[in-house]
Amino acid sequence: MGQQQLLLIVIGVIIVGIAIVVGINLASTSARSANRDAVIADLNNIGAFAQQYYRKPTALGGGGNSFTGFTIPPSLVTTGNGTYTATVGATVVTIVGTGTEVGNDGSNKVKCTAIVTQDNITVTINN
Repeated sequence: MGQQQLLLIVIGVIIVGIAIVVGINLASTSARSANRDAVIADLNNIGAFAQQYYRKPTALGGGGNSFTGFTIPPSLVTTGNGTYTATVGATVVTIVGTGTEVGNDGSNKVKCTAIVTQDNITVTINN
């Protein structure tokens, strides 16, 4: 083979290697983002359950305009997207969701926090 052919083969191998690395990085970023979106969706869903509990009269098993006594439904404590814990007060519920993928910092799992009040759900991305 001539030197020109060897040079073209080497350049081709380098380009293919770079394409593979970029593809792997893109796939991991996509998985991280999808998990974060799923955790946020679960937090909004759990938050809606908390607001429903708040508005339901105590005679019907609700809180009667209080979050006191609210618990996350057992089927939503752990899902395919992550695990969820709640800190309940009379006027606010704080729900923390921990995902299954590694978050932005590269070492800890995806983490989001939802603050639920009687008429608002605010989600903050922690990682």
